[in-house]
Amino acid sequence: MGIRHTFRAAAGALLLLCGLQTAHANSDPHTIVFGVAPGPYGDMVKQAIAPSLKEKGYNVVVREFSDYVQPNMALSNGSIDANLFQHSLYFNKFTADKGLKLTKLLTVPTAGMGFYSRQIKSLDQLKKGDIVTLSNDPTNLARGLRFLQSLKLITIKDNIDPTKASERDIASNPKGLVFKPLEAAQLPRTLDSVTASLVNGNFAIAAGLDLSSALAQEHLDENLKNIIAVRTEDADKPFAKDIVAVVQSPAYRAVIDDPKNVYTAFQKPDWMTAAKP
Repeated sequence: MGIRHTFRAAAGALLLLCGLQTAHANSDPHTIVFGVAPGPYGDMVKQAIAPSLKEKGYNVVVREFSDYVQPNMALSNGSIDANLFQHSLYFNKFTADKGLKLTKLLTVPTAGMGFYSRQIKSLDQLKKGDIVTLSNDPTNLARGLRFLQSLKLITIKDNIDPTKASERDIASNPKGLVFKPLEAAQLPRTLDSVTASLVNGNFAIAAGLDLSSALAQEHLDENLKNIIAVRTEDADKPFAKDIVAVVQSPAYRAVIDDPKNVYTAFQKPDWMTAAKP
């Protein structure tokens, strides 16, 4: 009986130890776990951020999530230390809706939404009944509708906040297009079965789409460019300050500006365009 109790106690201690090790990713101050969505931002961390952080003594781990919900929840519960996948509009709404204490560190170069099609060669070829898929999360749905309005394919009702618009707020649809909101990660796969899709840049790249093949590219306002976020309690910690220093460094810019990398097609944040190379 003594051996059995000793084994149970040891097993319990081991489980407790494992739980403590996984409860907070940054329990080791020299390890930074980044959460990303599929696409280029994991590569951005690995290629443009991690090398300089390693020079500062950090071990960098990249953890990929398949949706736009879990990276913020994982950051909030301490499973990761930072994330890079979302723009400010989405971040502000999500954290407010969920009551999360997260903080934006800074904005990074971002691939915009594109209007992609394998069925037509130009927007002029769109016709009544053509199906266009777009993201179904509220922030990116409204963003997609604003993009469509900028292309003069729809208009949004005047009395509606365009940052909160949904399909119900379309005032005119002169071509008679059919809009089908879906989870953002699924959109590239719809291109074989629908006329067109509005695909976020990260998912376009993850699916092997050439950004330049889009029939139209969205112009990104600053609040639609992606950010690096951390827990609010960590915003002034050394690792967070080191992330900012690395992203603002010449080494980071050199990777972004390298013509061999996909990032040259990304739209730069204001702080980066204002700074001298």
